[in-house]
Amino acid sequence: QVRLVESGGGLVQTGGSLRLSCAASGRAFSSYTVGWFRQAPGKEREFVAHINWSGGNTNYAESVKGRFTISRDNAKNTVYLQMNSLKPEDTAVYYCAADTTGFYQYDQWGQGTQVTVSS
Repeated sequence: QVRLVESGGGLVQTGGSLRLSCAASGRAFSSYTVGWFRQAPGKEREFVAHINWSGGNTNYAESVKGRFTISRDNAKNTVYLQMNSLKPEDTAVYYCAADTTGFYQYDQWGQGTQVTVSS
């Protein structure tokens, strides 16, 4: 089991940047694929990005590709999401999640952090 805590959200203007952090506790964190997801009010949760155990394999939703960068520091048990060129449509609660199954079934979730982008 792992415990995940997101931080770094806030209010920014269009074109601004934020860096989200996902701090993890628990054994074998470095073995897990970790993903970022987001959910806006009244909308379904959507995939944003994920990163594998070594950090050498990443994937992004088309809507954020070229603007967001996911990375991890296993020595610090932390995964980051650098968000640049933010748009109002990026406004959502952002969650990180760990896949402890090995089959992209994210079974451990953080509480979320709010990101608001003003026009």
